[in-house]
Amino acid sequence: MLDNLQKIVIEKPVDQIINQIRFLITSGELKPGDKLPPERKLADHLGVKRSPVRDAIRKLEFYGILKTIPQSGTFVAGIGLTALEGLITDVLRLEPSDFTSLVETRVILEVNAAELAAKRRTTDDIAALENALKDYETRIKGGHSAVEEDLLFHLKIAEASKNKALKSLMLIITPDIVKSYNDLKICNDDTFLKTVEEHQNIINYIIDQDAKGAGTAMRLHLNDVVDFSQNHENLVLPN
Repeated sequence: MLDNLQKIVIEKPVDQIINQIRFLITSGELKPGDKLPPERKLADHLGVKRSPVRDAIRKLEFYGILKTIPQSGTFVAGIGLTALEGLITDVLRLEPSDFTSLVETRVILEVNAAELAAKRRTTDDIAALENALKDYETRIKGGHSAVEEDLLFHLKIAEASKNKALKSLMLIITPDIVKSYNDLKICNDDTFLKTVEEHQNIINYIIDQDAKGAGTAMRLHLNDVVDFSQNHENLVLPN
């Protein structure tokens, strides 16, 4: 009997929003080229905060379902309804993601981001990286969690790479990974202090424009989470 029962899956707010957009598209209420209401108005109407609305739009933008035009707004992509509906279904099937796959993808992205950052960084990029590291260190020394500061540091490296597609990919996968560190108890005080040193090491290679060194330093920095994921291959990210 148990084999015929399906597990109860509680949808995340982001997926609920995506599902509602899919319904509007399949019902014909939203057509290719139509403009969506502003984020704030959507959030108020749905009774949620702006962040899940923003995340849903960003996810749909990444897969080409929505397109945001500066100073104009967000529009449904100009492709057929069948293709749009199929794309949204594929996006929803990406959840839940297994931790190991996301970590493997993160290593590929971050090593390349560090190498490109070393080649393309500007003085402004270096200042942004050093400020991000300072914010991270301040949070740690104050006895607080620095998960967000860690994420921002890595995103600053992606920005310094001057590769917008790479940064977009990192925005899709990295927040879930970093958020999971505390839940999965990967990090402790010693880990955080070690991270400060490793972040500084990466910055030094980027300043020296040593692409190979920056990539190697990034790979070494991610070794702990890679080892953790390999020892927990069936781990699924917590909701």
